[in-house]
Amino acid sequence: MGRFVEGGGKILARAGAGRDVGGVRTVIYPGSFDPITNGHLDVIERAAKLFDRVIVAVAVNSSKAPLFSKDQRQEQIAEAVAALGNVEVDAFDGLLVDFARDQKAQAIIRGLRAVSDFEFEFQLALMNRKLEPNIETIFMMPHETYTFLSSKLVKEIAQLGGDVSAFVPPHVERALADCRN
Repeated sequence: MGRFVEGGGKILARAGAGRDVGGVRTVIYPGSFDPITNGHLDVIERAAKLFDRVIVAVAVNSSKAPLFSKDQRQEQIAEAVAALGNVEVDAFDGLLVDFARDQKAQAIIRGLRAVSDFEFEFQLALMNRKLEPNIETIFMMPHETYTFLSSKLVKEIAQLGGDVSAFVPPHVERALADCRN
């Protein structure tokens, strides 16, 4: 775990990623990431080109029973984004806009895979705007290669012994296989 800096519940993909946020364009990319997929990584990589600081925020929802713990998901994401110098990984519970405000983020990125995602995401964006008008929501589509991909489908395929190597990073594929055994 030597490539990552731990501190205050955060796993930073590189030392210094938590630098002074004054004047830095910061975006939050929230999700359960249970597990992180190549579609998520596509969005993260493109966000990293647009923003100075990208925080991948693992949502903790006590009413859900994830396959991987919060810490496991943070570690999986940190390993997947280790080469991206301006990406860090954190976790939050409670309101996303509160977390975004605490991080001094200017925007929240939401991934849209298909038109069916839009209605829910649109409602969420409007509610977030009502709660915190200074934080924008940006919709970003993954590459068309990944528009069909979801963590739920990946878990189902893996649990049934299917090949998920095209859908997740190798270390996540191994973690999914370990869960099945």
